[in-house]
Amino acid sequence: MQYLAMMVMVLFLGLGVQNSLLAAERTYTPERGTLERKEIDNTLRGAVEKELKKPVIFKIDVLKVRNGWAFLRGIPLEKSGKRMDYRGTSYQKLINAGMFDDWICALLRKERNGARWRVVVYALGATDVPFVGWVERYHAPPGIFK
Repeated sequence: MQYLAMMVMVLFLGLGVQNSLLAAERTYTPERGTLERKEIDNTLRGAVEKELKKPVIFKIDVLKVRNGWAFLRGIPLEKSGKRMDYRGTSYQKLINAGMFDDWICALLRKERNGARWRVVVYALGATDVPFVGWVERYHAPPGIFK
C-alpha cells in the first residue's frame, strides 16, 4: 500500500513538473496591472523617452511573452493620453515627408538572471513591418509575433 501511495505521489509530482515546463513554453499576454506587464512597459518607456526627450505612455495593442522574450505593438502617446507631438524630434522630418506611421513595435528580453527586462530593438513610426526578420536575426520565439 505504501508503495502504491508513493507511486501516485511521484506521478502527481511528475505531472506538476511537466505542466510547469509547458507553462514556461507557452505564449501568453500579461494581464493589465501585473508586475510583468509594468516592467516590460516601463523598460520600453525608458528607451523611448530617452530618444524623444519627453514623457511617453503606450496604448498597447499587442503584448506577447514566451520564454523570456516579449513583443509589444502599440501607439506612443503623450502623458495626457493625447497623440504624441513629435515636433523637436528626429521623427518630425519623416512626418513632414509622409514617411511615418504613428505606432511602435519592440522586442524585449529578460536578462539571464531574470532580474529585469532589456530592450533588444524597437521601431517607431515604421511604414513597413520591421519585425518580420526579428525571429531569425535575434532568435526570438516565432509565437510572440502572431
